[in-house]
Amino acid sequence: MEKFELHILGCGSALPTTRHFPTSQVLNVRDKLFMIDCGEGAQLQFRKSRLKFSRLNHIFISHLHGDHCFGLPGLISTLNLLGRTADLHIYSPEGLEALMRPVLDFFNRQMTYRVFFHEFSVQAPCLIFEDRSMEVMTLPLQHRMPCCGFLFAEKPSPNHLLREWVDFYGVPVSEFNRIKNGADYVTPEGETIPNSRLTSPADPPRKYAYCSDTVYKPTLAPLIRGANLLFHEATFANADKARASETFHTTAGQAALFAQTANVKKLVIGHFSARYEDEQALLNEALAVFPHTILARENLCLPID
Repeated sequence: MEKFELHILGCGSALPTTRHFPTSQVLNVRDKLFMIDCGEGAQLQFRKSRLKFSRLNHIFISHLHGDHCFGLPGLISTLNLLGRTADLHIYSPEGLEALMRPVLDFFNRQMTYRVFFHEFSVQAPCLIFEDRSMEVMTLPLQHRMPCCGFLFAEKPSPNHLLREWVDFYGVPVSEFNRIKNGADYVTPEGETIPNSRLTSPADPPRKYAYCSDTVYKPTLAPLIRGANLLFHEATFANADKARASETFHTTAGQAALFAQTANVKKLVIGHFSARYEDEQALLNEALAVFPHTILARENLCLPID
């Protein structure tokens, strides 16, 4: 099975603490790295997670609160110091380029590479990235400013050839792609060999859903139904539900209820408020609703399968 894994770089919320870095993650898809949000310290955590800057070409920003994007200027500058030549693509709600261009023009006047900003509306789900193996859709969230989550979905892959049967029937290489995509094979003598004899089913495509800062929004559940892994913010405990509502955030119990509604396989909660010295209470609250819940922590690597 191809690599599909999540690295947590930071899982704290806006107020700095000594326990957590602000929000940032990296999704490793077949050794191509996709960063999701870029809070302060993201590049340091990137190093600690032993990830390679050269494999990072796409960054997805959920919204323009500082704890989700203040790490961008430093990261872009570091890549410049390293002599990067590959283009860097940054996807975000409207407004990021206007904020970043003056900073880049001042601190990085001699750029060794190009930065492209791709801005999108958060009003409805939309496809913002696609390559041969994966596509990225936005998930409209509800926060104090335009905000969205992201759904990273593998594309279905062809069936696996059963080499012993392919060799037995003398299937020519020119027929391999047709057979992997479901076609039967007809021998020179006219015998039809069913596809099921020549192939085994491909691995089912995997999905990772990222729900950043938002109120509890169960209407999103159909968009991520059956995801292999869901990250959902759980800034507060249920006891602080009023504060969560006031600041447009979610409680751990609500995040677990959303995971249950969406029938995901596993939930990881994060974006913890600085008021909690121990997040175990948040985990216990979520586990009571959705047993397949874990806590995010810095430098945690989660295989998605």
